[in-house]
Amino acid sequence: MFEIQNYPSFIAAVIVFQIVPGPGTLAILNATARNGVAAGFGAVLGTLLGDFLFMVAAVAGLAAVLNANPMVFQGLQWFGAAYLCWIGLQLLRAPVGDEASRPEAVKSAAVYFRQACAVSLTNPKVVLFFVAFFPLFLRPDSSSVTLLVMMAHVTILSFVYQAGLVLLGNAVAGRLRGFPSARKIATRLAGIALVGFSIKLATSNR
Repeated sequence: MFEIQNYPSFIAAVIVFQIVPGPGTLAILNATARNGVAAGFGAVLGTLLGDFLFMVAAVAGLAAVLNANPMVFQGLQWFGAAYLCWIGLQLLRAPVGDEASRPEAVKSAAVYFRQACAVSLTNPKVVLFFVAFFPLFLRPDSSSVTLLVMMAHVTILSFVYQAGLVLLGNAVAGRLRGFPSARKIATRLAGIALVGFSIKLATSNR
């Protein structure tokens, strides 16, 4: 569908990555819990902007590879499957602790927008992730339009999920802080899912 290979797996993988708590997720939850919905949506837009800029950089490089060397592209697919597996193993091994938060003065949505954008842009692993992730769902004859469609999917799904976090607001932030065991279980399940995705995609891309 939409010229995306393994479309259901693509959608499922994007959702799994959103569920895994990362720096952007914590920035959104903190902004919402401390200064309300407007601050939370400011953080959402900042996170989306940072991720979008990284996606543009990744897509520009992948488009050049697609046109230049199919063998390199196939190598990227294997690298992507291995990288996906590595992320999953890291989630299975990583300690999951309680995140302490300090009271904060009232700040505007623009402040949280800048903070969240900075959090996203200072995580260079994001661009590596997109470079590894996108080729898993592309055919060698895919056009640049397919990459744009994939970017749109990631952005829309990210916004829907992150907007849901904002609307749940303080309740979600409080539960994540109050139930570290639940966060640990969710992180471990996400790790298992990513390892499973990597195996499935590696076998289907042979």
